[in-house]
Amino acid sequence: VRQRRATLAADRLLRRAGVLVLPVAAVLAAAVLPLGGAPAASDTPIGIVWFNAMEVAVWAGVWLAGWSVNSAYSLVGGYRMIAQGLAYELPHMFALITVGVGAQSLRFGDAVAAQHDLWFAVQMPVAFAVYLLSALAMAFWGPLSSPVGGDLAGGAAAELTGADRLVFLAGRYAMLAVAASAAVPLFLGGGAGPLLPAWLWTLLKTLAVLAALVWTAHRAPVLRMDRFMAFAWTVLIPATLLQLLVTGLVAL
Repeated sequence: VRQRRATLAADRLLRRAGVLVLPVAAVLAAAVLPLGGAPAASDTPIGIVWFNAMEVAVWAGVWLAGWSVNSAYSLVGGYRMIAQGLAYELPHMFALITVGVGAQSLRFGDAVAAQHDLWFAVQMPVAFAVYLLSALAMAFWGPLSSPVGGDLAGGAAAELTGADRLVFLAGRYAMLAVAASAAVPLFLGGGAGPLLPAWLWTLLKTLAVLAALVWTAHRAPVLRMDRFMAFAWTVLIPATLLQLLVTGLVAL
């Protein structure tokens, strides 16, 4: 119910576009995720690539939201999102490629089927850990929430009010939930489990991952972007490449 606040020389069209990108990207990313024993709404053979593309679109949304309002704090928040994306995207991409190599497919359903004997979270622990870190980054959550940090008065969201702010935050929370949901078919065997139906196992696993991500936000400090970028390039990328090499040798 809060009235929108306008800044001087703001670009209204780009602001609305940036705000809307987040929930739209979350919905489109969720479209390729299998729901328990049911197929995905769009069971495309390149579902993993599609999911990655949609989370990259979030960068554009946060950047536009920060740049379009013509405010210094918001602009810095947008720049931080781009820097964060450049830091986490390569390790995140290598983690997804590792899943593709292990499943010998880029379809989510095939990734689930390949985990019939052992979950990828056990076979590929480094890729799983990197994916969970990426989930925090793609939703700019917890220790990776500097694009909307309090030291910038809210960063990219500093000048968003009323319905714009509501849609922006809803998109952020939706992206966090979708990232948690994607971890289940990628690393946790999908709906596989004893006694309970597949849809219920999928829900329980998703809630467990989501709870871990939310818990992290209350336990870990916000990372400085320069230090996170250095860590990503010197530690995460070599570690995920090594995991990809091991998985490739096993697949051969």
